[in-house]
Amino acid sequence: MQTQRLKAGGRAFAHIAQYHPELTALRRDLHAHPELGFEEVYTAARVKEALQVCGVDAIHEGLGRTGLVAVIHGQTRASGAMVGLRADMDALPITEDNEFAWKSCKSGLMHGCGHDGHTAMLVGAARYLAQTRQFDGTAVLVFQPGEEGYGGARVMIEEGLFERFPVQAIYAMHNWPQLKPGMVGINSGPMMAAADRVTIEIKGRGGHGAHAYQTVDVVLVAAHIITAAQSIVSRNVRPIESAVLSLCAVHAGDMGAFSVLPGTARIVGTVRTFDPQVQELVERRLKEMCNAIALGFGATVTVHYERIYPATINSEAEARFAGDVAESLVGAEQVVRDLEPSMGAEDFSFMLQTKPGAYLRIGQGTGASGSALHNSRYDFNDDILPLGAALHASLIEQSMPLPVA
Repeated sequence: MQTQRLKAGGRAFAHIAQYHPELTALRRDLHAHPELGFEEVYTAARVKEALQVCGVDAIHEGLGRTGLVAVIHGQTRASGAMVGLRADMDALPITEDNEFAWKSCKSGLMHGCGHDGHTAMLVGAARYLAQTRQFDGTAVLVFQPGEEGYGGARVMIEEGLFERFPVQAIYAMHNWPQLKPGMVGINSGPMMAAADRVTIEIKGRGGHGAHAYQTVDVVLVAAHIITAAQSIVSRNVRPIESAVLSLCAVHAGDMGAFSVLPGTARIVGTVRTFDPQVQELVERRLKEMCNAIALGFGATVTVHYERIYPATINSEAEARFAGDVAESLVGAEQVVRDLEPSMGAEDFSFMLQTKPGAYLRIGQGTGASGSALHNSRYDFNDDILPLGAALHASLIEQSMPLPVA
């Protein structure tokens, strides 16, 4: 794949574009060696090696198990300011269907969400910031493990991330195939939904399919629950609010036992919301509905409702500032300031619950494969590496400007 030069302004972009090939090589190496959450041993070692070459002032290992934090001091530190940048490092349990030279060398694992690119962009920013130091304060670069369902951000916070590095604000970005390369999207409120996991355990009385009247049929109960649950959002949540309830898998019985009615069934799914009150409403109504349906058929049910990630909500001032920084690089026409929120989830939400900050989307297009995130044919677009790194670096320089002489 030949990389292309995206047009962008600013000293940071021009500087970082000079080592675009090196960032591409790092990104592809990470892509070829994917690791799941809290298993990012190779990834962390490669990042540490790259940061040492960059000349950062300090590298802190082991925060969040396999996480890293790099510290870079500005030319001056009179302001006492400290601003954070975050990149996620983990891969997904997906078998890759691509055939390029840097495809995953691990069966059943791939970088299907672009975290390899996010990591490379933040390394690019580290190199530029350590070489130029055109800011007044301290930059804290967080290389986070376990974003894909492991809550790595929460673990880093619990292990003292913000006590050890008391940043005034923190920023992150994620590639977005729905935006063209060179575009940046943001809004001043919700960017990603809260993600909850639902597990419904149904108990009845199994028996012979020919004598169903002697059983309490959990398959029938499960079917009624699956159908009825779809009314919760449409008949309980106001149309101007957002919620998704998806029951995604069901297991009951043995496919080889065509005449056996099982005694137990299990349903799993997810709920996505932005508003905590809507989240509470959906949880309550789901439990009420499941219990009522089970009671009506003589079965029992247990609903396990786990709140995995909260909603990712940008703070208004930081979102406006991040939009301004993006405009300084690519121009106002390339920045979408009212980007539609996604019902996907992101554990950067834990950091935004603790510190002001913003989560941005950087456009990368769908590429030749036409694939979106979490697809077995997805690949990060290396063309955007200098822009992403420059956007990271510019957030630092413009949030902590050097004093005017």
